[in-house]
Amino acid sequence: MSTLFWYDWAGFAGVLLVLLAFLLLQAHKLHGNGLTYQLMNVFGALGVTLSLLFGSFNVSAFALEIAWMAIGIFGIVRSARQRRAEKLAGPDL
Repeated sequence: MSTLFWYDWAGFAGVLLVLLAFLLLQAHKLHGNGLTYQLMNVFGALGVTLSLLFGSFNVSAFALEIAWMAIGIFGIVRSARQRRAEKLAGPDL
């Protein structure tokens, strides 16, 4: 029986977060541009990345997780800018 290390658990938690985010998106419980959805993806990808860096490294999986985090961060920044612009524009009449 093999021992699971902290980075293995981080990887499992990351996979669960990404899959849960996708499930909740498909169930219309989360919005694709919502902060919760984006954070679940970013932290999920971070967990998997940690498991790759400290466990068994796989370059293609690593590239996927880096891209997944970058897209999630892009979504967070884009949504924040959009909310700020809407706030500055004021209410529509």
